[in-house]
Amino acid sequence: MFALFNLGGGEIMLILAIVLILFGAKKLPELAKGLGQGIKEFKKATDNASEGMRHAIEETLPVSSKRLPPAPADTERTVSQNSPAPRV
Repeated sequence: MFALFNLGGGEIMLILAIVLILFGAKKLPELAKGLGQGIKEFKKATDNASEGMRHAIEETLPVSSKRLPPAPADTERTVSQNSPAPRV
């Protein structure tokens, strides 16, 4: 995960030490809890938005573009049914 930012162990420890100095040991659990709740709410909002988009797209699709039921297994296709007639 941290390879994206090209951070090693030393850099992570330095960042954590600076955060600890800035906010103090008593404030860090509250910050972590707030960050966790924010991420949870963001995920919920994106899930709701994507579900709403899927629902809206399904409602606006014309009837002809929706999936058709599969053909019965006993029907056969011939070459003329699968390919268009050659142009002359």
